[in-house]
Amino acid sequence: MDNDEPLELETKDENELVLASQNSDETLYCEAEAPMTVEKEKPARESSETDLEIEDFEKYFTTGQKELYLEACKLVGVVPVSYFIRNMEESYMNLNHHGLGPKGTKAIAIALVSNTTIISLELEDNCMMEEGVTSLVQMLHENYYIQELNISENDLGLEGAGIISCFLRRNISSLWNLQLSGNNFKEECAALLCQAMSSNYRIKKLDLSHNQFSDKGGEQLGQMLALNVGLQMLDLSWNHIHTRGAVALCNGLRSNVTLKTLDLSMNGFGNNGAQAIGEVIKLNNSLAYLDLSSNAITNDGAAKISRGLESNESLKVLKLFLNPMTMEGAVSLIMSIKRNPKSKMEELDISNVLVSEQFVKILDGVCALHPQLDVIYKSVQVLSSKKTTLLWTNPMKLIQTYVDQQKITVFDFFKSLNPAGTMTMPVGEFRKAMIQQSKVPVNRYQIRELIKKLDEKKTGMVDFRSAQAHWPPPRSCRLTQALSV
Repeated sequence: MDNDEPLELETKDENELVLASQNSDETLYCEAEAPMTVEKEKPARESSETDLEIEDFEKYFTTGQKELYLEACKLVGVVPVSYFIRNMEESYMNLNHHGLGPKGTKAIAIALVSNTTIISLELEDNCMMEEGVTSLVQMLHENYYIQELNISENDLGLEGAGIISCFLRRNISSLWNLQLSGNNFKEECAALLCQAMSSNYRIKKLDLSHNQFSDKGGEQLGQMLALNVGLQMLDLSWNHIHTRGAVALCNGLRSNVTLKTLDLSMNGFGNNGAQAIGEVIKLNNSLAYLDLSSNAITNDGAAKISRGLESNESLKVLKLFLNPMTMEGAVSLIMSIKRNPKSKMEELDISNVLVSEQFVKILDGVCALHPQLDVIYKSVQVLSSKKTTLLWTNPMKLIQTYVDQQKITVFDFFKSLNPAGTMTMPVGEFRKAMIQQSKVPVNRYQIRELIKKLDEKKTGMVDFRSAQAHWPPPRSCRLTQALSV
């Protein structure tokens, strides 16, 4: 047999034996499709990396899981994915952009029914359509180990939204993270999904970005948020939610007590939407991260958000990047934080706003009261080159100089900042500790650079152990290197 030619299907009796071994009377996945002859020509996306060639079959017949998948591939008429076979016993499975199609997805689903190792499953951009998502949902009725599922960019549309909604209403799986970005979901889909999520308490993180929800979708989402008691993270970026939808969404947020992270960037809230947001954060005590980047919010809208910031006690991160505001709006925002002694704000992103040295002086006064705060702006007008050099002196070199003088390690210095004495620390607490310590004189800009190195993945926690990769060698090592040269 030629190495590029897929295996011929087994006889009808052998197929029935495989189905019987799965102990399923009516489920899955395969009973509706009669066996078909596999074409000898390879699919367009086949490559030596992703598709299993015939000569490799024997070495992979080692466990029941692999046998089940290979038999499923023969049954539905697809070429097995070698990456899937090699990693079936890992906790993370990345099958993004593999061109599985509905039948390839079905074969994967059959194999996953009894899999107990995969926790996170990535299936983005596989053209699975409603047939593929139906197979996945049926699999999740039996598999209680998968906790994270990414089926973004599969153009699921209304039919796919209906299938997913029926699954979500049942509250039966262990799934808590569901990514549905870029699936051509429109207003009718919003109604289905929001109705299901209103009673779903298992999903904690939901990504609905890059869809086509507009004002009607915003109304549906608002109603869902008013009823949902489990969702903690919601991504609605890159939709078409404008003023009416924004106001309705915010009305739902008023009574929500679980949502902590909300991404509304790249919509069209405008100043009226900003006013609704300001009223929400005035009362909401659960939201910690809010992204309103690129929402056509001007200085007037910034002032309305500022009124909410004056009494908010939970928000830590507010992103307003790419909004048409000026330094006037920026000043109103930081002054509202100054007037709130209970503010938890750690990051304000207005990085497209050009500010002056006068703004920096005002910000210095705000940070004296709230040392955990970092405000990201575009640049400072008329800042001298001498000051610029001082602001951007490498903070790691300053810390290394200090620890060399004290004959301690860098880790000792960092751990002394942490009351818990551990190697990790929340970003806000670290920023506050660095501002308040007097051993190494550093400014906000230098601390920001430190945090970029110590929290490269933006987890919200600095890890002092990651400093080794970026730190200059100790003085003794530098001296040894110089002498050897």
